[in-house]
Amino acid sequence: MRKILLIVCALFFSVPAFANSNVSIDAKASLLMEAETGKILHEHNAHEKLAPASVTKVMTMLLIYEALDQERIKWDDIVTISAHAASMGGSQIFLEQEERQSVRDLTKSIVIASANDAAVAMAEFISGSEEAFVSQMNAKAQSLGMTNTNFVNSCGLDAPGHLTTAHDIALMSRELILKYPEVFDYTKIRLDKIIHRTARGEEEFGLTNTNRLIRSYSGATGLKTGSTGEALYCISATAEKEGMQLIAVVLAAPDPVIRFDGAMKMLDYGYANYTLVAKEDEGTPMGEIRIYKGEIESSPVVIKEQVNMLAPKGKHVVLDGEVIICDSLNAPVAQGHAAGEVIYTWEGTEVGRSQLIIPEDIEKASVFDIMQRNFKRWFFSD
Repeated sequence: MRKILLIVCALFFSVPAFANSNVSIDAKASLLMEAETGKILHEHNAHEKLAPASVTKVMTMLLIYEALDQERIKWDDIVTISAHAASMGGSQIFLEQEERQSVRDLTKSIVIASANDAAVAMAEFISGSEEAFVSQMNAKAQSLGMTNTNFVNSCGLDAPGHLTTAHDIALMSRELILKYPEVFDYTKIRLDKIIHRTARGEEEFGLTNTNRLIRSYSGATGLKTGSTGEALYCISATAEKEGMQLIAVVLAAPDPVIRFDGAMKMLDYGYANYTLVAKEDEGTPMGEIRIYKGEIESSPVVIKEQVNMLAPKGKHVVLDGEVIICDSLNAPVAQGHAAGEVIYTWEGTEVGRSQLIIPEDIEKASVFDIMQRNFKRWFFSD
């Protein structure tokens, strides 16, 4: 590998100590995260284990969208409601045993109306039982670095040991909105309906979004509210303005007004004080690499993904950049093959990086091409 130091112009950029905000929220725990970079802009008791109520359903939603993405289930699949799913209390759409509903309408009911019965029905449909689904929830939590989380059910009803943290909720919320942004198609709906089809016939049932921010906060996109006797009032709130997505988590607020006001206060703080700065566009050339026995002797290496970095508004800092490129690659080389990376630092702290790749397929040179190339090198070189 060889390293090339970049001369990087001065940028507005972030200091390492992001989370030292002066935001004060009357709740047991709170956290504000910028979604793309994962930087934490505010935190209070963010690692304290607390009951999350229906904010649990962020993980349920994540596993539903993952199953859809992997084509293990389809939107139009029909789910037969079990006695267990129909027995759920709390927020519900009053499903009946043996009632049949589509994956689409059950998912919509979970996302919009926080339906516990729909969440359990989907858990059973995906994994065979709620217990098996909960095991998947916990495995996914571990894979996301949610080290202080233990799920006991798929809907968030109070249960011994069903605990997570504001930090862990932000992690799963970030995974959901970045990997499956289509979830916003439902989280931004204020009012909708489903049709119950039972032995009594068809009955319309209205769905009302439990997230008041959708209608009261400019830029709000979701994500999930929750409240129980143990958890009090909770929310994982998402918003997007000027191309920046924020996640505001409030746990154990004493009333719903404080829950929503706390989320808005964090979001306002984030948008007032931070912005995303794009450093390099996708496809920007960052150097060259030798291609051994290739149809061409060298190839440019380019940025795989745009490098975006979080910056405090009004702070002028100089970024250092370092390009690391492999010494050579052997042909043939496929388009998109990794060839190095670019790393940006500020005062010795890494603040962003992107992989460097080969922009086009490179075929192996023919024997004749190699002989011709060597002939020119032997007889015409200085």
